[in-house]
Amino acid sequence: MKSIYTTFIAVLLLSACNSGSKDPQELLAGRTKTVLRSFSDTTALDTFRIVLTGEKPKDMELVFTIVPKDGKQIYTKTLKATALLDNYKETVDLDKKKQQIKFMEQELDLFFDEENFIEPAVTESEEADENMPDKKFFEELKVSSLNGFQYRLGKESKVYIAWSDQEKKVKVYYQCCQK
Repeated sequence: MKSIYTTFIAVLLLSACNSGSKDPQELLAGRTKTVLRSFSDTTALDTFRIVLTGEKPKDMELVFTIVPKDGKQIYTKTLKATALLDNYKETVDLDKKKQQIKFMEQELDLFFDEENFIEPAVTESEEADENMPDKKFFEELKVSSLNGFQYRLGKESKVYIAWSDQEKKVKVYYQCCQK
């Protein structure tokens, strides 16, 4: 009887201690967005995933990945919260930790907005300009009609990426307004 009582008290104490903590799987699920889009192949869907990691703004990161149907990851980009927050501090009130966390959660929610998917990445009528780092790749995209994706590095800085069928990798085809 004494061992049952001791076990009951131990379980009660453990559940009381853990009642305020969040389940790590539940937390991760709330900070993950996934969409399926045509990207590296016009006939198949790739998995686009963004995960917000970290609990404190100084430790937070947005980790963006693209995985095609074969399951081999073709792209990873990590965006540090500190860099994003620094870029917006002059125009957005981000003085408090709570505001910083909310800002990062909004960045997560907006990452896969429809406007960020560019179909096709480059049209036949588009001409290359100074923001296109690889003119040969730009011409490849005109012919391939593969889709592109854009994301923000900051307030006025965007990166446009697409799959290079010739080089078998994701490349930047347009990068605007780096500061």
